[in-house]
Formats: sequence, structure tokens, C-alpha cells
Amino acid sequence: MAGTSDHEQEAVLKVKQQLEQCKDPIEKLRLRCLARGASGIKGLSRTFRIMDDDNNKSLNFHEFFKGLHDYGISVDKEEAQLVFHQLDKDGSGAIDFEEFLQALRPPMPEARIQIVNKAFQKLDTSGDGIVTVEDLHGVYNATQHKKFKSGEWTEDQVFREFLDKFDSPYNKDGKVTWEEFLNYYSGFSASIDNDAYFIQMVKTAWKL
Repeated sequence: MAGTSDHEQEAVLKVKQQLEQCKDPIEKLRLRCLARGASGIKGLSRTFRIMDDDNNKSLNFHEFFKGLHDYGISVDKEEAQLVFHQLDKDGSGAIDFEEFLQALRPPMPEARIQIVNKAFQKLDTSGDGIVTVEDLHGVYNATQHKKFKSGEWTEDQVFREFLDKFDSPYNKDGKVTWEEFLNYYSGFSASIDNDAYFIQMVKTAWKL
């Protein structure tokens, strides 16, 4: 698994310290997501996707404000309006879902994105843009997992636990898209200053 739990705990502590000093509304929202761990932004993304009942890939202010609270991010209405109006560049009263995620995702240098993409392509053996349990056969070694060794879990149960690490804790579906994979790694990337260290971490984790 890429990124140890120890590293993630350090990252969360760093984010919480930054949050105390932060004034920019969008940056503050980003940090609040990252304070929930590396998958924090991806989890918020899932929440909004569930709310998009008409599948128009946009959010009005009511949906935006409700989505934040449903995900457990406590912001007052005034602060939420500041974020919303910054994102609603054309003043239409709605924000584009993809543009919102791009604004929220911590910026990553191209070299980091490329190595994360290589890792995703290695996992996505079917090439359909979604990593599932079936993709992991022959790519991820389940036999060393303690619950597989003890006979408690099957190989597929180990695979599912692995995929759950990339999923929102509130909506686990056993499928990981490129966007979710990138969102997950953007959380780690935000806490690592050195490009070479980040790239080596991903290479080592996925044997690239």
C-alpha cells in the first residue's frame, strides 16, 4: 500500500496547523478535506456525485451547502457563499462539478501526475479506466495478508479491502476511477515537498 499510516497521520497534523493560519476560503475548504486523511477530497467528491440527482454535473448553492454538511465539514452559510461565489465565475448560480474538484484538489507537478498515472495503468489491467477486484488478480499479491494466511479471508476479500483504502468511507463500491486515484494521491502529495521523494515512494509502492 502506497503511503504508510504513519505518514498520513503526520500529513493530517501538518494540515491542521496550516488550517489555523489559513484565510483563503477555497484553500481553507481544501485543508478541511485533507484533515480527514488522504482520501478526504475524494470522499467529498463522492458525496456531491450522490447528490447530483439530475446528473447535470453542476451544483447550485443549496446542493453545495448541504453536501458540505452531509460530508461532515462544518462551515457557516456566509463562508460557504464566499467559496461558492469564487467558483461561480460566470455568475450563473451554479458551479461546474469538475471545475470545483480541480480547484479543490491540491496542485501537483506534472512529473507527479505522470508517475501516479503509471501506477493506475498498472492496476487497470482491463484498460477501462476503473480498477476493480478483477483487475487486481495477478497484479496485487494477497497471499501475504495476515487474514488470508489465517484463512479468515479469501483473496477477493483482501483485494476489496485494498480498494476500500481509495474509496470514500461513506460510499464504498469496490471501484476506483482515475479521478479517485488522483484525488487520493493529491492528498499525500500536498504533504510532501520533495518531488523526487514522492516519485520514489510511488515507484516503490507499485514496483514501477
